[in-house]
Amino acid sequence: MQSNNPVFTRSEEFQRGGANAYGNQTYAGNGSSYQGYGTDPSTWGTGEPGQPGTPTRAPESSGPMTIDSVVQKTGISLGVVIVAALATWILTPEITTRTTNEDLGGLIAAMTIGSLGAFALSMVNSFKRVISPALVLAFCVLEGVALGALSKFFDAQFGDGVVSGAVIGTFAAFAGTLTAYKVLNIKVGDKFRKFVVAAVFGMIGLSLMELVLSMFGAEIGLFGVSGLGMVTAVAGLVLGVFMLIMDFDFVEQGVANRLPERESWRAAFAMTVSLVWIYTNLLRILAFFNQD
Repeated sequence: MQSNNPVFTRSEEFQRGGANAYGNQTYAGNGSSYQGYGTDPSTWGTGEPGQPGTPTRAPESSGPMTIDSVVQKTGISLGVVIVAALATWILTPEITTRTTNEDLGGLIAAMTIGSLGAFALSMVNSFKRVISPALVLAFCVLEGVALGALSKFFDAQFGDGVVSGAVIGTFAAFAGTLTAYKVLNIKVGDKFRKFVVAAVFGMIGLSLMELVLSMFGAEIGLFGVSGLGMVTAVAGLVLGVFMLIMDFDFVEQGVANRLPERESWRAAFAMTVSLVWIYTNLLRILAFFNQD
């Protein structure tokens, strides 16, 4: 199952095996009704005493990846993001009309450190061959800190309904995309994957460019709450939905190919990134229509 998604191409399991009838790469042992043997004799057991000739393979993990394991890992990841965001919101000073720039120092620091840390770990997790649950959860903590601080800023500036609307809209987008994926039987092809990955890296490149320009006071406003910012926000929202479609496709293929259970963390990480992407763009869109 070849992929252009950097989150999944670094997984050795996604690259193993031969091609099935659909032209997708399959994981060793796919379709078998028994526990197959690996090519490495060191992974074989010797069977029960007194029962020669019944070797069993030493387990590599707790079992194959399943829909339940993906749901559980994704729930844990999103739960960590939400808890970290709530903690950041509660523990930082309240923003009022009397709040000064000095009072906002802690909130700004939380947003900056959380954003940069989450971006760094997202790159590590995306290109790491063997997924690390600890690094995924560390990413979730930092992402939650950044989202908590950002949401508090938007709530103070644009009103209470912006944050709650973005949260509801994010989960609605998830449910709607999943329903469309299953009901319409959406198929993900190589051209679609290449387009989405290219668009993601293009958006990241624009973000970095805007960040550098802002250091010199020359930002364009690509990611602000403005007319130009709405163009990138809508494009980002659509791109986030496309990312979810790719995530659903890889989960479906991974379960069918019986990938190791640890790959559930890779799927959970990918979907968390997609949902965060959708949330931040929805936040900007709602803020644009809520501003005075």
